[in-house]
Amino acid sequence: MIFVALGATEAIGANCHFVKLDGTGLVLDVGVDPNEEGPASLPRFELIHRNPDWYIDHAIVTHAHHDHIGALPVLLREFPHVLVHMTRVTRQLADLLLPASARLQRRRLQEGRSNYGPLFDEKQLEGYSYLYLTHEPGQDFSVTGLRGRSPVRARFYHAGHVLGAAGVLLTHEENGRCQRVFYTSDTNMRAQAIIPGGDYPEEPVDVLILESTAGADPEAERTTRRLEEERFGEAVRRVLDRGGSVLVPAFALGRAQEVLAVIDRLKREKALPADVPVYTAGTMRAIADLYDRTRFVTPRLDPSFEVFRVEQRRLPRRLEAVRAALTEPAIYVLSSGMMFERSLSNRMAQLLVEDERHGIFLVGFAKEDSPAGRLLEAAESGAEEIVLDEQRGPQPLRCEVARFRFSGHSHRRDLLRLVERLKPVHVILVHGDEEAREWMADNIQFFYPEVNVWLPRSGQPLEL
Repeated sequence: MIFVALGATEAIGANCHFVKLDGTGLVLDVGVDPNEEGPASLPRFELIHRNPDWYIDHAIVTHAHHDHIGALPVLLREFPHVLVHMTRVTRQLADLLLPASARLQRRRLQEGRSNYGPLFDEKQLEGYSYLYLTHEPGQDFSVTGLRGRSPVRARFYHAGHVLGAAGVLLTHEENGRCQRVFYTSDTNMRAQAIIPGGDYPEEPVDVLILESTAGADPEAERTTRRLEEERFGEAVRRVLDRGGSVLVPAFALGRAQEVLAVIDRLKREKALPADVPVYTAGTMRAIADLYDRTRFVTPRLDPSFEVFRVEQRRLPRRLEAVRAALTEPAIYVLSSGMMFERSLSNRMAQLLVEDERHGIFLVGFAKEDSPAGRLLEAAESGAEEIVLDEQRGPQPLRCEVARFRFSGHSHRRDLLRLVERLKPVHVILVHGDEEAREWMADNIQFFYPEVNVWLPRSGQPLEL
């Protein structure tokens, strides 16, 4: 087996891993780096072009977050023979999110916010759709390449991360014995508000490609989801009682729907006023509709729950109308989760941040150099100003800022338990910053010294 990270391994973004199994070439995920633009945001496809022994037969997309699927159209433009495998719901989400990404890239260029043209357009997306093949979790499918010397089979497992997300088990025979490779992608072993915890192979694996997002976050293992939800409800109630509004920046896929489910429960339990308005907008509303339409055919804690059962108002488009809405206490669940410039959450944060009545509550992962990450750091350090938008410049930081761990990722102790459960010979650590991967590596080697742990760098081949 040959493993090469074409995207980042020591950071979150541009997830794309090349795996060669006995002559078959695969890529696992095809994401973009959300902190970069243009070609710099893409995986390093040139590594495949430059090496005559490397080639791609199939791509496996584990879920529809942009750091896992956003570069798929570019891959298919450069390698137009590649077949793409994903769950049925991820395919439906891709049909929503990839065209939205193309429109956003075009708008950023037109507004002068980017120096790069779109990486792809909507017409190109239509031409690629015939290459998409969908499979349900638990269903075996073939990914054997044209030059494959032995059959390679794949099977999806519910990942517990977001709607449609899956880990993937690859099996093939090499040197007369069955080899098993499991890629967790983004995974959560514990239930969230809507999505139950993930499923995993019953038998041991030879190679475990393991995410390490929360490897440097000790706080995540010291609390429970229920306690975080109660703390969130208390904080929201505190802001509402003083006449303020709460902004919850959330990823449009996954975190937004989970937050709405939490708000629904808190209202039903009278921890929040039943009549407090909840505003949503944009793509997350279309995604919520898909959550509801698939609730009986995808893993759910409560299939009867509907996201749109939570009473919501559509965020007004005009600034004057938004300012008028802010005259009454309300909750705003808006994307993006990292509050990237020009996003709805960033624009709303600029309206709230200078008023001590309001609150901005972060509920997901935020890279340190993102606006959300900078806001959290500024609040924790007692800074008096924050730059949310480079063109606007510094603003006084007066609102309440807090973080709540509603993560869609397993905490690090659970990831160690997964290593114990799957008993791999090799663990390849990806999807985490350097501190996170090093903590994971040190603890795997301490508790399971028989396991070989690898921390590959982008572009460096690892042969097992």
